[in-house]
Amino acid sequence: MKHLKVKRKALLLRPDQSRVLLRPIDLGERTGNIIARIMALPESEVERLLEEVCEDFCERHKQIPEYLQERFDLIRESLVTTAPSKQRQQLIGSYLSCEFSPESAALCNPSIVPHPDQSHLDPGALRFVLSLRAVGEGHISSLTFRSGIIYADHGIEINGPTGYLSGPRQIPNPCYQKASFIERLQELDGASEVTRGVMRRLEESFSLEQLRSALDAESTAAHDPDTEAAFQMTVEAIWMFAVSNYEVQFKPEQRMSERIIFPGSRAQRNGIEDARFVRFQNDDDTHIYYATITAYDGNLISPELVETTDFLHFRFNTLNGRAAKNKGMAIFPRKINGRYAMISRQDNENLYLVFSDNIHGWNNPTKIVTPRFPWGLVQLGNCGSPIETEAGWLVLTHGVGPMRKYCIGAFLLDLDNPVKVICRLTEPLLKPGWSERKGYVPNVVYSCGSLIHNGELIIPYSLADSATTFATVALDDLLAAMQ
Repeated sequence: MKHLKVKRKALLLRPDQSRVLLRPIDLGERTGNIIARIMALPESEVERLLEEVCEDFCERHKQIPEYLQERFDLIRESLVTTAPSKQRQQLIGSYLSCEFSPESAALCNPSIVPHPDQSHLDPGALRFVLSLRAVGEGHISSLTFRSGIIYADHGIEINGPTGYLSGPRQIPNPCYQKASFIERLQELDGASEVTRGVMRRLEESFSLEQLRSALDAESTAAHDPDTEAAFQMTVEAIWMFAVSNYEVQFKPEQRMSERIIFPGSRAQRNGIEDARFVRFQNDDDTHIYYATITAYDGNLISPELVETTDFLHFRFNTLNGRAAKNKGMAIFPRKINGRYAMISRQDNENLYLVFSDNIHGWNNPTKIVTPRFPWGLVQLGNCGSPIETEAGWLVLTHGVGPMRKYCIGAFLLDLDNPVKVICRLTEPLLKPGWSERKGYVPNVVYSCGSLIHNGELIIPYSLADSATTFATVALDDLLAAMQ
């Protein structure tokens, strides 16, 4: 293999434990007792305690009184029978809240895409969005972001993060379309009589609240007592499927580095992991950003799809079909021969190609690449979406070798028939350097997405699953090395 000159950048994004997110605390049955104690405090003590809270935390968060009020409003109807003062409401909110440090353990597994806004740049420069996996207390992973610029000479600048973090507003009643909802439910129960009964109660377009009403109505209708357990399991499965498909909205004034998406569904409760973003070209030449993620509930993993056009409004959807499993699914940046395409790993060892007419449903995978070289004999996975070049689809991979050492490799697929592998790197493109081996998970270099700018492949990658840096390599040199 021709010797490749890979240039590591001096940039290093480390986890910052001082960046904290306000989160609700669920104190269960104790909540009522705690509120009762706060309600018994004299008003003067309430004012003093609230002032102390604001003094302690106002420099760490924007609009903390508003957050405390929102926290109280969530439990007002069920737990408060009187009308306490505004100060007492916010004090109650403070006792039911906490700070969470999303980056306390790691800031890793980056993915890079062109920013939606390319205005006011020097000639030859590109503004980008970098998504990152932030790992915090309890190994809970969130989705966070940075922005920056790649200059014409391939210099990279990252916009420094502010000291603030805030989550988006979760949209409680996203709109569902009955036809696609039924199609995707077939993966759960084969369109059983329970599903048909629920769907008959709904219009062609319905909200989450309307679905809840339909499920409740179907539950109270007469049905066979011998099938009660199966009936309730189906109802629960329909509901869990629906709430796993949700939307969130950031405020436009929130800077990119201030936006963080904390797990928002039961399927995600232990993590949103390894987002692989791609700027996807639609049939009408407009663009949308897709990202495949791994949702983790502490026991099971499930692949999901994130959609956005502006990195302010995000839609989360489940992925379905026999090929929608395992980790590391990555979507091609455009359709191929009129169909969506995806690289995936089905069996923890090999890489597969899947075509689909539906971005949310994937079946019939075809194995295309298997472990072959000593540095990746344990397993192969992708390092993000395929990148289109004149020579073919460039796919970066991670390979696992002896002592669980992760290296980054590459192969090339035919542009029109990506089942066909044109060539592969026989040696790693990137392997952990001596200074990169120490961290949360030793001996790992890993990426979830790269891009090409002015003839240079820009590779953001995490080292030892702890921090994130960049490397670049000339595209022509890389392609020649694979030849």
